[in-house]
Amino acid sequence: PPRPGAMAASPGALRRAGNEEFRRGQYGPAAALYTRALELLEAAGEAAAEERSVLLANRAACHLKDGACGLCVTDCSSALELVPFGIKPLLRRAAAYEALERYQLAYVDYKTALQVDCSIPAAHDGVNRMTKALLEKDGVNWRQKLPPIPTVPVSAQTRWSVPSAGAPGANALPAAAQRAGSDQAAAGTERAQTLKAEGNELVKKGNHKKAVEKYTESLKLNQECATYTNRALCYLTLKQYKEAVQDCTEALRLDPKNVKALYRRAQALKELKDYKSSIADIKSLLETEPKNTAALRLLQELNRA
Repeated sequence: PPRPGAMAASPGALRRAGNEEFRRGQYGPAAALYTRALELLEAAGEAAAEERSVLLANRAACHLKDGACGLCVTDCSSALELVPFGIKPLLRRAAAYEALERYQLAYVDYKTALQVDCSIPAAHDGVNRMTKALLEKDGVNWRQKLPPIPTVPVSAQTRWSVPSAGAPGANALPAAAQRAGSDQAAAGTERAQTLKAEGNELVKKGNHKKAVEKYTESLKLNQECATYTNRALCYLTLKQYKEAVQDCTEALRLDPKNVKALYRRAQALKELKDYKSSIADIKSLLETEPKNTAALRLLQELNRA
């Protein structure tokens, strides 16, 4: 409950007190203070729309911290009705949807946030996570199942602050160029995930040659460990052992303890009769996973070779 004396305070004072409680990790008391401030502002109606939106977004943050994701979604939606395209309520609602495994809605909110301000790492990371989750859940046609993504009007897009002459970053790229570059990077990563998923589907059908083409296209857009190890598996099946070794080496550059990369490189090296290097890879793998049965079996074969 709010502290004594808070009841008579102004909405602004209640909000500041709520922020202080939030910083101390007291999310319940903070939410109670924001609620009291909202009650005082209800009577002001439209005049206080912006302040009410901020308070709702703040209370949503408390709910998110406490794991009350449904309440977080409700408060963020109310905040966005009052002031459309607010970054904080968009990101908090996206996080709540993600926790509730409502990945399509989370994706839409993260993408909308990027339209408002394309420089937010949390939104880029969220889009990438949701792309992966939706690919796994709905397959390569996941985009067709998405709800519409709202178009953010230019008026709501974050103004890149124009630096005064001589200020740091005075020669920075124009806003449009920065936004375009960032959007392009996000689109590239998404396209790479889609191509990887298409490659995975082809592997399931036994079409390893065509899968290699998809993985190769994907890697041009985004160098990802899993894509390298997937292509290495195809190369092993196609008996292209040198290429398999190269791909596993690239994967290990990105993730030095990657079990699949170590195992597949060991397999390829065995076929190339480089038994010493193959044994070294298996031993590295067994440091991470001492009970890996496939690796232990391969080690036995190598010791007999």
